[in-house]
Amino acid sequence: MEKEKQQFLKKVMVVIDERDCSYEALIWVLKYLKESITKSPLVIIAAQPLPNYKCLTFAAPLGFARIYCPESTTSALIESVKEKNKKVSLGLLEKAKGICASHGVKVETVTEVGDPKEVICSAVENYKINLLVVGDQDDGVLQRVFQESLSSYCLKNAKCPVLVVNKSGVQQ
Repeated sequence: MEKEKQQFLKKVMVVIDERDCSYEALIWVLKYLKESITKSPLVIIAAQPLPNYKCLTFAAPLGFARIYCPESTTSALIESVKEKNKKVSLGLLEKAKGICASHGVKVETVTEVGDPKEVICSAVENYKINLLVVGDQDDGVLQRVFQESLSSYCLKNAKCPVLVVNKSGVQQ
């Protein structure tokens, strides 16, 4: 009986970052998958990008920003960037937890350091996720040509079904 009960419990993971589309995906899950997520854990993940020594990615007031450093960077600067990225990720998770709490849904939050695309796909396997939900921003054609989006990477590499919530799919 217990095994049958666990078979129906499906773990859903929502990817949260500084973009509005990730919060729209979370709200979509809370609205349309509420029955599933009240019976099993909802996992929310925020990845902390690793600082690159030639191009530092760091948390800025309006999202993540990059500084190009022609010279080598100091370890103090890199540690400062890592700490700021961690604070921003934890803040994003707190905001998401608040949204879920207002809908009466308990969540498990996860934050890991690394390339967000790889961190998310790895977490899917580690946490035995049954459905990954990502928001998709309407990027321009040139951006999609030169840089693979998070959603398309997850569609190709995640070891579970991936639900991509487009802005047009979110109705107020």
